[in-house]
Amino acid sequence: MPPERGLGHGLDQGTVATSINDRGEIAGQFEDSSYTFHGFVRYRDGAFTTFDAPGAGTGAGQGTLGESINPAGEIVGVYIDSNNASHGFLRHRDGAITDFDDPDAGTGPNQGTVTGEKSINPNGEIDGWYIDQDDVTHGFVRAADGTFTTIDPPDAQVTIAGGINPTGVITGYYADASNVYHGFLRGRDGTFTTFEAPGAVVGTAAFSLNPEQAITGIYIDGSSVLHGFLRHPGGAFTTFDASGAGNLAGEGTRPEFINAAGMITGSYFDESGVSHGFLRSPDRR
Repeated sequence: MPPERGLGHGLDQGTVATSINDRGEIAGQFEDSSYTFHGFVRYRDGAFTTFDAPGAGTGAGQGTLGESINPAGEIVGVYIDSNNASHGFLRHRDGAITDFDDPDAGTGPNQGTVTGEKSINPNGEIDGWYIDQDDVTHGFVRAADGTFTTIDPPDAQVTIAGGINPTGVITGYYADASNVYHGFLRGRDGTFTTFEAPGAVVGTAAFSLNPEQAITGIYIDGSSVLHGFLRHPGGAFTTFDASGAGNLAGEGTRPEFINAAGMITGSYFDESGVSHGFLRSPDRR
């Protein structure tokens, strides 16, 4: 059963599972009847623990969002305070919560520190992005000792750091001065490799990478249709569309996660704008 502490059943309410670790533990969030978010972890036996980060707001659109869980059961996520600023948090396996903010993050409404669904690796390294006081978005990586490094590819106007793998290699995407999006791979030594999926016009967005540095994400064509891509460790691309995906603007295929075996999961939007899940078997290239 899902968390029942005031679970909302209205439009846009309910339970969202965002990440699963090798133990079968799932992290996510649910939105209650007041449209406030709360984090949860679901254990392999089906038991739930719900939690709220200290400092989380209690108004509509505020609260705690569990995002990513690593093999040790550590969960990272975001909490939104009463001023509608975002902050990162790390929930330890014993339930203790440490909050964090990039030193350059703004503190006003819609500013702050944000993490995603693939943001913590087994070593406790965390990536994400922050919005500064000038409303500019930058990527970051937080080391296990709590130190921050800003990560912006050359010429980036907006940077979103997506996934981090066990060796600390990061993928993500950035927008240039023409508002075209490009994928990037950041090595542990800080070097950047940027890339474009074949057929990309509006841009390329990388979301997840596995231990072998295979990357998945989306590219958007000239008609604003979404398509999936797999960037192989050597740099070659395979593009794909889920069966049934629509081909109008805003429709198409959106891969979200790739595992160590090369399996890709995500969602697609059909010609009626309805979302469905998909699983893609490994490409054997």
